[in-house]
Amino acid sequence: MTTLYVVLFAYFLTLFGIGFFASRRIKTLGDYFVGGKRLGYWVVAFSARATGESAWLLLGLTGLGAMVGLSGLWVVAGEVLGVGFAWFYMAKPFKRESDAFDSITIPDYLVSKFDDGTEDGARMTRLVRILSAGALAIFVTIYVSAQIDATGKAFESFLSWDYYTGILIGFGVVVVYTFSGGFVAVAWSDLFQGSLMLLGLVAVPLFAFISIPDGQSLLEGLRSIDPGLVNLWGLGGFSLENVLLIVSYAAIGIGFLGSPQVFVRFMSIRGEGEINKGRWVAIVFTLLTDLGAVFTGILGRYLLVGPGRDPEAVLSGAAESVLPMLVEHLFPAVIVGIYIAAVLAAIMSTIDSLLVVASSAVTRDFYQQIYHPTLSNESLTRRSRIVTLAMAVAALALALTVSFLSPDRTIFWFVIFGWSGIAATFVPVMLLSLFWKGYTVRGVIASMITGFFSIPLFKFAIPAIPEIGIYFELMGEMAPSVICALAAGVVFSRSKT
Repeated sequence: MTTLYVVLFAYFLTLFGIGFFASRRIKTLGDYFVGGKRLGYWVVAFSARATGESAWLLLGLTGLGAMVGLSGLWVVAGEVLGVGFAWFYMAKPFKRESDAFDSITIPDYLVSKFDDGTEDGARMTRLVRILSAGALAIFVTIYVSAQIDATGKAFESFLSWDYYTGILIGFGVVVVYTFSGGFVAVAWSDLFQGSLMLLGLVAVPLFAFISIPDGQSLLEGLRSIDPGLVNLWGLGGFSLENVLLIVSYAAIGIGFLGSPQVFVRFMSIRGEGEINKGRWVAIVFTLLTDLGAVFTGILGRYLLVGPGRDPEAVLSGAAESVLPMLVEHLFPAVIVGIYIAAVLAAIMSTIDSLLVVASSAVTRDFYQQIYHPTLSNESLTRRSRIVTLAMAVAALALALTVSFLSPDRTIFWFVIFGWSGIAATFVPVMLLSLFWKGYTVRGVIASMITGFFSIPLFKFAIPAIPEIGIYFELMGEMAPSVICALAAGVVFSRSKT
């Protein structure tokens, strides 16, 4: 156990060191929010991917792999397509336009693009800022609370700590280095933490496969547990229900087509030439880590459960513990410590990024641009740190509340709700703003409002409708919400009133 604590201490010390050195580079508001727009492709690619993955990758997706087997690969397909489209077709035009507008936040970009110089245009773009800041504040708080919840579960699974002690320690570490170093600390810590995630998720399934005893067949063993584990259509084979479930898996990749915490990385990169290099780093990272997560779950199900054990007991109670259980089964204590750090890296790399994005929206896009336009950047930087801390505390309070009210929650779907809310609000706006010249500020507002309210509608209200609700529940809230928001943007952009 001492070895584990030494490894964790070294990990936390590295994060604090990054925060300290990054704080010395914070001279302007642009430094705090986008690293002065001078980061290289390795840092940006790893930061974008580490931010986009979070706890759901190492705990949630591995757990999904253990529950559903090969059909979990549809998540991999959706993510690779989403990441690839964003880097190949959206990153360059967005970088070009955001630099031309001198934007340092996503609302900055939208206001500059759609403000036509008229009084009505100014009023409408002001509403865009308010909606952007409000949506980010709400859904980021939900998303970050899910990550904080995962921190407690990680400490509980690996070290048998009290869940609430784990929450408070993880929360304290990420707040300290984010509070001090802003985006620079976030980006460089993401490079470090993303490397841990990549190494961990490649090594576990490889060593797990090697550890299968001679004469045993993985596929036959999985079939003996449940034939659906080796069927790409899922448990029970091809059916309408499984097709809809696959849609929900693949739709996770939609979030990479415009979510602010991902696209702010494109703002921060040095130039368009760096995007050509970074896109391959991002795609390979996504492919390796996502495949590693799914196969970690599958191999963990085979090695730790196997035939003859009650699958329902495993699925209901231990699926999201498959990575900790498998790591302890395969490796010595020092390696287990590294994996604890990798899980915390996935969690913290998302918390820090989201906090900076949300605080930028609240302080610059709401507080300064709407109410205090003459406020100096130096004063705003100080206020941004305060807002960062306040939002982190709010997320902590929500995580604690949910832990009491919903003890049977899963990390995978808790995270996806927050991820979907951010995506449904911003992805349709980013897609239409970059690819359709007919898009107007009225369409932007319609897209945002529709996407924002569609998430709770498709998550809670429509699934409760008798007979048809089950189909929407299986499909998830992401895909229908984004489709509705895209349609609203087109309709209101074409409207003359």
